[in-house]
Amino acid sequence: MIARIHTAAVHGIEAQAVSTEVALASALPSFGIVGLPQGAVREGKERVAAALRASGFSLPNKRITVNLSPGDVRKEGTGFDLPIALGILVASGAIPETGPGDSLVLGELGLDGSLRRVPGVLSVARYARRTARSLVVPDVCAPEAARVEGLTVYGASDLAEVVAHMTGEAPISPTTGEVPFPEPRRSPGVDLSEIRGHGVPKRALTIAAAGAHNVLFVGPPGAGKTMLARALPGLLPALTRAEALDVATIHSVARRDAESGIPAHRPFRAPHHTASYAAVLGGGRPIRPGELSLAHRGVLFLDEFPEFPRHVVEALRQPLEDGTIRIDRVDGSVTFPARVQLVLAMNPCPCGFADTDADDRCGCDPAQVARYRRKASGPLLDRIDLFCPVRALAGDEATAWEEGSTESSAVRRVVTAAHQTQLARGHEGGVTNAEMNTSDLRRWCALDARGDELVRAAVDRMALSGRAVDRLRRVARTIADLEGVAGVDVSHLSEALQYRPH
Repeated sequence: MIARIHTAAVHGIEAQAVSTEVALASALPSFGIVGLPQGAVREGKERVAAALRASGFSLPNKRITVNLSPGDVRKEGTGFDLPIALGILVASGAIPETGPGDSLVLGELGLDGSLRRVPGVLSVARYARRTARSLVVPDVCAPEAARVEGLTVYGASDLAEVVAHMTGEAPISPTTGEVPFPEPRRSPGVDLSEIRGHGVPKRALTIAAAGAHNVLFVGPPGAGKTMLARALPGLLPALTRAEALDVATIHSVARRDAESGIPAHRPFRAPHHTASYAAVLGGGRPIRPGELSLAHRGVLFLDEFPEFPRHVVEALRQPLEDGTIRIDRVDGSVTFPARVQLVLAMNPCPCGFADTDADDRCGCDPAQVARYRRKASGPLLDRIDLFCPVRALAGDEATAWEEGSTESSAVRRVVTAAHQTQLARGHEGGVTNAEMNTSDLRRWCALDARGDELVRAAVDRMALSGRAVDRLRRVARTIADLEGVAGVDVSHLSEALQYRPH
């Protein structure tokens, strides 16, 4: 008899079906796993054998062959322990063949038979929901899996509890995925009212939040670039349920924040400039998402970005256009979501004081300044929508708080209204203005004669590329949306041009 237990493997952030086939043969006792098992899967036979004994079962004194089908897909991780153990019990007759049924089974076994957390449960849960199956997982993973609406989840603490459930001796009470969506609370970032002065950068942040535009802040040390970046998440519209589930799935695969369930706020990721390529873009073995994907539908902030390795920063160019990052290896490729809002911050020179009111403090020679600024390549800067200088505060500005300073919550309401306008517009390329494709630009960013004349003059004077012109029109569209205006006129283009490098 061949026992079959349904499980799943996570590839990227998507789960795919895996059938755990177990056959017992009257031959010299052995225990083998085939089907491209990787290190943790091969080691699983030791955990399974110990867990079976600890749970009151004996390992059959036969040749045990486990096949993880399909055999041409790499199997990684410890989640196959539980389906392998159940397959052995079904094949030996300890569990009826109908016990597991069509349920998907996933879980790591401890040597004492206990069930432990595995990554990617949310991906498997979404797959189980699409295929109309129930899901059996460790009880510590059940709340995470139950976030998927309409899915029946059975959470067990150990192997013996799963067996009792499948034999009908002690059925586990199911948990259905009717979990309330979290209400957004105050953003954990910086509130806009906490930032002194900086009227122009605050306006740039508002525009960026409304249209999901990329921003570059340039200014001396201590001017407030980091505070401005950390205020952006508090201005962004709340995550939709679909977006929140996508974010939670990525974090589940990456072993991050698995206990927190569905996030209430858009992610904000700020890796240090010493972070490796794999840490920022994704990679490793097994391949896991990097900071870029962990910031999906949120903000990726690179402070002092010229200090990041050149190949790391340049690798952001394609994901910024496509909204995905593909990681290729000899044995396959993985694609992760990467629809982020990029915020960059840099000094004007290595010491930070060139072109400022404290220019006399700058000790950098022209060659040093030129080398530093060349670290920000033209192709990368061409993907930035808003360039905003941040000057150091002087005199009373540095010590006095503004009375009645606008709070993030007030700006968020205006931004959310603009976002709803974009949502109702139904862009083909995506929801936000930053995602508009060529067809959307022609339809929603049409210019009159005066607008065309202004853009042509800007191209000649500022040497704008075709991509820069498209980004200029997208920003102008966002400014018009903030004003609640249907068309894009010269005033919107004029303000958008103020945020291009001169």
